[in-house]
Parts: sequence; structure tokens; C-alpha cells
Amino acid sequence: MKQKKQPLRKCSGCGEMKDKRELIRVVKSPENKDENGNILAPAIISLDLTGKKPGRGAYLCKSLDCFEKARKARRFEKSFKCKIPEEVYETMQSELESNG
Repeated sequence: MKQKKQPLRKCSGCGEMKDKRELIRVVKSPENKDENGNILAPAIISLDLTGKKPGRGAYLCKSLDCFEKARKARRFEKSFKCKIPEEVYETMQSELESNG
């Protein structure tokens, strides 16, 4: 029987290619808009520990070192093409610490 390929993703912190299941997904949820294109609910950036949330994703190793590297280099802001407030980074860091 043929073995399935394991998808590889690049860590935003260290830049290493790793198995998708070894990494944590950071997701930017889609904005909710009405029929005229007005934004009803802004996009939310959060950790996706299940890997199933809808939206644009970036991947990160489970270490705080990689998180700090990605934060310092503003790699999430480049991936999601938006400014990320400090509170969001602090929330993601505390979630990462509690799950790491």
C-alpha cells in the first residue's frame, strides 16, 4: 500500500521546514462583511491548536524562542498583511506557555 505524503510547513520563527503536525497554526479569521462590503466584524488573529479554524494561516514551532523570533521580525504582520496589536501577541504568548 502506498504511504501518504506528510505535508511540510515552514516555521515563521526559525524558518525550518517541519511536519505540519509538529507545528502550531496561527490563524487570521476572515472579516465578516455585509452586502455593501462594509466590515461588520474585523478579522481576529489567534492560535489554532486544532488546525481546523477557517482563515489565513502561518505556522510556528511549539517553542517560545521561535515565537519571540517571529514577533521581533514581524513575520506574522507580513504573513497576514496587517498591524497586530501588542495585546494579541501577549494573548498568543500566554496560550503558547500554557500549552507548551
